[in-house]
Parts: sequence; structure tokens; C-alpha cells
Amino acid sequence: MKFTKMHGCGNDYVYVNCFKEDVKNPGELAKKVSDRHCGIGSDGLILICPSDKADFRMRMFNADGSEGEMCGNGIRCVAKYVYDHHMTEKTGLSIETGAGIKYLELVVEDGAVSQVKVDMGEPILKSSQIPVKTEKERVIGEPMEVEGKEWNMTCVSMGNPHAVVLVPDTKAFEIEKYGPAFENNEIFPKRTNTEFVQLLSRNEINMRVWERGSGETLACGTGTCASVMACILNGETDNEVLVHLLGGDLTVKYDERTNHIFMTGPAATVYEGEISL
Repeated sequence: MKFTKMHGCGNDYVYVNCFKEDVKNPGELAKKVSDRHCGIGSDGLILICPSDKADFRMRMFNADGSEGEMCGNGIRCVAKYVYDHHMTEKTGLSIETGAGIKYLELVVEDGAVSQVKVDMGEPILKSSQIPVKTEKERVIGEPMEVEGKEWNMTCVSMGNPHAVVLVPDTKAFEIEKYGPAFENNEIFPKRTNTEFVQLLSRNEINMRVWERGSGETLACGTGTCASVMACILNGETDNEVLVHLLGGDLTVKYDERTNHIFMTGPAATVYEGEISL
């Protein structure tokens, strides 16, 4: 099977062109290719497929084989792939995902995509739709006890579930201890991604993420958008925020007029290769 290794801010996936390749069991394949010792090494697998609703379709699988609804860093790389491989000449694309159709604007330099702006759509705040088990309509700055410690948590879905909490220092934070406890907490029926956020100013934050099914990753696009939305809802930041992740920076802007979140960031190709299945 031919593949391409790509990353957005260090959030790396194995990409397969399903216009040319036939992937019969993507969940098992995701586990195989994601293994950083015996496989290619990645945060998961992303399939680039035909769509009857948009220009292309993206399917995303976590390192544990579970299918995710959406991946913000991944969708930027899909856009770069299809443009750089001459599958389209468009610099405005629509891509079908498990969280609906997303619209992207491509920045092209020297014939290749360098940055992508993604309309991530409307944030979902209704508890039952995230989903999170609670009697409250929304979870915004609500206390929650995890591992014997109380946190103020805000829950947002960007097509996939996120729990956002503030911490005083992301660098020193024990994410390996607390990440799994949030992910697998009983109040999240589909598990959750968890973002640990340090406020720097009204327009700048640090963020580390524990991704559902993959553990800590260097970046998470949907998590970045959820974090900024959570900060806005709690009155901590303005509507445009620079987010520092372990793998790089993303810019997120919330448009009050349309209730849409826009994310801008890089996409990079690492290498192309073949693997025996």
C-alpha cells in the first residue's frame, strides 16, 4: 500500500489515497501503521476518499483503531495532499467529514500549499449533543472532581467531544496522570478529548491535549478551536487567539456574526512510501 506521512503542527497521520488504494479494514490498519516501533508511526490514519456531497471526503482513525468524526490538523493536510498531487486546481475546497462538510481556503507558495484556513463551523454547546451526562443544558466553568482534584470544566463539541480546563502551567502539568482520567470518565459516554490551557493574555494561550484514542499529541485542531471557544465563554480571551501547542502555533478566530470558528495553520509533507500489509 502506498502512503504519505504528513503533519499539522506535529499532529502526524498516515494518509492513504483511496482513489487508488483499497483499504478493507481501516480500524486494524490504523493500529498497525500508528505503532511507532513496528509500524510507520503516527497519531492515526486518514483516508482521502471520493464524495458525492463535496470535493473530497476524509475518514479519520485514531491510533487505537476507533474512528473519529473530525480532525482539524488532518483536514489541512488533506487539502495540501489533493492540491499538491494535482487532484484539484481549486484553492477553495469542500471536504466531507464525520462532522459534516468543512470549507477550506488554501495558501499556495511556489506551487505547493503552505497554510490552510478552515471554516470549522459552529461550536456545539448543548450537553446532550457533545455528549456529556449532566442535568445542565451547558457545561461552562462547571466544577468537576477528577483524580481527587476539583477542576472548572467547559465542554464543547467541534463535531467531536472536548473538555477544556485551565491550569497554571502547561509545561509542568502531569498530563499522563490526568488525561486518561478525563478521557474515560463516566460522564462522557463516547469518551472525550481533553485540553489543558494556560492563559497568557487576552489573545494568547498555551495548550496541551490528551486525545481520545491516541493519548497526548503535539497538536489538535478541533481541540484548539474548543479551547478558544471555552476561553471566550468564560470571559478569559477576546475572539481571536494565538494558540501555542507543543508542535507549533495555530490561530483561531470566532465570528460572532455567523457563530463560526475559523482556524489557520500549516500543513507539511514528511515523506511518501510503501508498506506491506
